[in-house]
Amino acid sequence: MSDIEKRSYGGEIRAAQDDGEPTRIVGYGSVFDTLSEVIFGFREIIKPGAFDNVLGDDVRALFNHDPNFILGRSAAGTLALSVDDKGLRYEITAPETQTIRDLVIAPMQRGDISQSSFAFRIARDGDDWYQDDDGVLIHEIYQVSRLFDVSPVTYPAYQQAGSSVRSMQAWQEAHDSGAMKKAVNQRMARERVMRLLNI
Repeated sequence: MSDIEKRSYGGEIRAAQDDGEPTRIVGYGSVFDTLSEVIFGFREIIKPGAFDNVLGDDVRALFNHDPNFILGRSAAGTLALSVDDKGLRYEITAPETQTIRDLVIAPMQRGDISQSSFAFRIARDGDDWYQDDDGVLIHEIYQVSRLFDVSPVTYPAYQQAGSSVRSMQAWQEAHDSGAMKKAVNQRMARERVMRLLNI
């Protein structure tokens, strides 16, 4: 079973072209501190700093996560990645081919394609599970170990049944055994000490 995750965000991409310049696709693959819709019974949030160790990865820009439709690549200098207060930003210098113009650029300019997605792997111990005040299960990701691609997408490519589902099963086992309550109490105690020490 693959542990590569895919997530999507809406309204975060645009295609721009200056006179005589190649078309650029600019968007956000991930937006920080924004709860996802319900995914397999839980909601997810990507925390600032999650991508700090993967910006140097050789990342591809694909259309719909399809390796047959490569739009750019960081190693080739046709994909630039950065992180700002909003999230993981990308800028693609799109290939000047009729196929890409017809399949990707024209629909983006019309507003038919308006979502972005990214494929990644969660770092070991790079996530956490907890229940919010309403009892909703939250999956918090604060460290990504590998970034594979960023993609303009026709439909959101929410996660495949991969490591998040396995991680959720481990969380459920810990919750049922009482280990979760102990961990939460330890975390709360650490936070109280840090507040007292003004850290």
